[in-house]
Amino acid sequence: MSVADKVRSPCVSICALDEDDVCVGCHRSGDEITRWTRMDNEERREVLRRVAEREKKSLIHG
Repeated sequence: MSVADKVRSPCVSICALDEDDVCVGCHRSGDEITRWTRMDNEERREVLRRVAEREKKSLIHG
């Protein structure tokens, strides 16, 4: 698999975990960030689905 085929990290270089252990920049959990490089594309897509939900919740609950 080429680099172009890999699901890219959602990192936006704003790295700070909130009280729920979720990054305020990319909305991944600390565990998801730590494991990202060892995940296959399917696992990464699942994380991105959870990230989208967290991001939506953070916009609603601001």
